[in-house]
Amino acid sequence: MTEYDDQPAAAGDLPGDPDGGPLPVLAVVGRPNVGKSTLVNRIIGRREAVVEDRPGVTRDRVSYDAQWNGRAFTVVDTGGWDPDARGLAERIRAQAEIAVSLADAVLFVVDATVGITDADEAVVRVLRKADKPVVLAANKVDDQRTETEAYGLWNLGLGEPHPVSAIHGRGSGDLLDAILDVLPEPPEFVDAVPGGPRRIAIVGKPNVGKSSLLNKLAGEERVVVDDASGTTVDPVDELVELGGRTWRFIDTAGIRKRVKEASGHEYYASLRTSTAIDRAEVAVLVIDGGASISEQDLRIVQTIREAGRALVIAFNKWDTVDEERRYYLDREIERELVQVQWAPRINITARTGWHVDRLVPALDRALEGWETRVGTGALNAFLGRLIAEHPHPVRSGKQPKIMFGTQPSTAPPTFILFTSGKLDASYERFVERRLREEYGFVGTPIVITQRVREKRKR
Repeated sequence: MTEYDDQPAAAGDLPGDPDGGPLPVLAVVGRPNVGKSTLVNRIIGRREAVVEDRPGVTRDRVSYDAQWNGRAFTVVDTGGWDPDARGLAERIRAQAEIAVSLADAVLFVVDATVGITDADEAVVRVLRKADKPVVLAANKVDDQRTETEAYGLWNLGLGEPHPVSAIHGRGSGDLLDAILDVLPEPPEFVDAVPGGPRRIAIVGKPNVGKSSLLNKLAGEERVVVDDASGTTVDPVDELVELGGRTWRFIDTAGIRKRVKEASGHEYYASLRTSTAIDRAEVAVLVIDGGASISEQDLRIVQTIREAGRALVIAFNKWDTVDEERRYYLDREIERELVQVQWAPRINITARTGWHVDRLVPALDRALEGWETRVGTGALNAFLGRLIAEHPHPVRSGKQPKIMFGTQPSTAPPTFILFTSGKLDASYERFVERRLREEYGFVGTPIVITQRVREKRKR
């Protein structure tokens, strides 16, 4: 397989898509910096897992859809597995152990240029206890000489090592064949429930509590949480049961001040976050209630608005907000968030779970507004009353007029106004404000475009 040949189909095109039925799961494990994420990108046929030439870039378990020889499966990338880890690294190791326990098979990646280490042998002992089928990948085999060295990995006792170069693709086809041999057959495809789980992106600056919120919603430690900012790098998809329904939550890396200021894996993680917003239907913007609303927060709001996604704002760490801070926060909201006054706001403490149950009603309101449609007849009756009560001001002896309006689409609500002249931006904002007063549109941006009638030639 050459450079990213045989690329898998999009997730929705895969037989047995996760929304239609469970796929077999392959967990990719190994000690730090053996090339797991690069190999994951090779397997899935696209550059999604964040890769950088230093250990510890991947921290959570992250799932991707893959396909090989007509069979679909799920690949779970994990953080570097250090059996003697402490602190954050210990929690990363715990995530890898969880991934193994939930997987149908394991791909154990070893650096063939280094050979067997004490850490590799410790991982083997854990894998034997798990009693899961294991495929051994001898990575970084870029030439014939290194391939000879790879066969020393027979001593791990896991069977035949499969020489592969994750960077160049050498041997990846044979490795994928070996993976399919140990994975169970996927169930027959069943049409998914229309729409599937609603997709929610959790976004915000680094270290505002996004991962803590996801863990509290899920009721378990699914995402690595640490006081150090920037713990989450890849977007993490999790199916969570809330309010008797299944939701697909996407926990994302904290968005830095500017993408161009971020270096290495932070740059790519910022791009992944923008992609997560595009994939979602609703974005939950988490803001630290104890800190001032920053330029970064406002930039994220603008990204969400430009993507046309519904928005819920969650002020986290509310247990640290005293009366004085509440007073100044109210002033900041009035001044800084004036463009998104329509977004539902909730106050929560993700660490303890205080008022986290208010998130689902807020999401429902935002989704309802995002999908609201106004009939053409009702819309033009509304516009007629509006023009009669508040006509457009006269500019240079001319007075533009709205002749007709229609809403061609929802998600987000999009309106086309056919006019006799260009409307002022202030009058367009006035129309939007009155639309919200009349029809709600809670939690969603509104898109208004103008179609100015061309003057007829004499």
